[in-house]
Amino acid sequence: MREIRAAVIGAGYLGRFHAQKYATEAGCSLVAVVDPRSEACTALAQELSTNALADHRDLLGKVDAVSIVTTTPAHFAIACDFLQAGIHVLVEKPITETVAQAQELITRAARARCVLQVGHLERFNPAIMAAEQHLIGARFIECQRLAPFKERGTDVNVVLDLMIHDIDIVQSIVGQEIQSIDAVGTPVFSDAVDIANARIRFVGGCVANVTASRVSLKTERRLRVFRDDAYISIDLQQRILSITRKRSTVPIVGELPVTIEEQSFEQSDALRSEVKDFLKCIRTNTQPLVTGEAGLRALETAIRITSMLSVSGKI
Repeated sequence: MREIRAAVIGAGYLGRFHAQKYATEAGCSLVAVVDPRSEACTALAQELSTNALADHRDLLGKVDAVSIVTTTPAHFAIACDFLQAGIHVLVEKPITETVAQAQELITRAARARCVLQVGHLERFNPAIMAAEQHLIGARFIECQRLAPFKERGTDVNVVLDLMIHDIDIVQSIVGQEIQSIDAVGTPVFSDAVDIANARIRFVGGCVANVTASRVSLKTERRLRVFRDDAYISIDLQQRILSITRKRSTVPIVGELPVTIEEQSFEQSDALRSEVKDFLKCIRTNTQPLVTGEAGLRALETAIRITSMLSVSGKI
């Protein structure tokens, strides 16, 4: 197994976790962490016994792969530099600020034959992965993603910060074009929308009701999927999958007309799974679980929802 030279661009809260994964992953060496904020960058580099750099361009030709964990407005230019140099890129969500930028990154990655992976971390939740086979034929989907307010992440609205996770999951489940969207949202603590709801209707008839809030008193991440013959409930935070199905035989008197199966999953490290998938795809020249195209689809829908919210002058 050849060693992959990796680096992390961005030494903030999430960048630190990315760097830790690379530093401890077999067959991988963390060459550097990069951040113009000298104090944060140096502290992280010292923690992981690696180099601290202020400019990501100093890494060109010296690494095989990078995680880009900066603010969203910086994603495009940094990713372009690395893809142009033939370096594989894992970029945090949302992939870019605009659809055109995302399309350009996909084109550049294909031209350079590089892996372009987008950090929609919830796809690596073990409850989601186990439920995948049971979600075919969804008729109605309900998502709730609630979190207390934190300054981190407020460079974008709640749709691009939190709801985009569920947008990605819903679109991967349904696999059809969107027919229409209704959306409402409002700022609460920041200048951007902090709580929003979107009702997404797909061409095949499936409807998804998606709510995201970063001004709640508690943290909650739930996904509910209704089929003609089953109801699937996933607690994404506690990693619990529950499947309620109609009985195939007529129940006896007093017996519920359904069967209920529940499965719990142990604490897992979704980010480590994401990084492992990235490195595996580099070695095997295969597509990641969350491709650039998937990141683009989620971004397109998130921007469409955002544009509906901006009609009232509140983005």
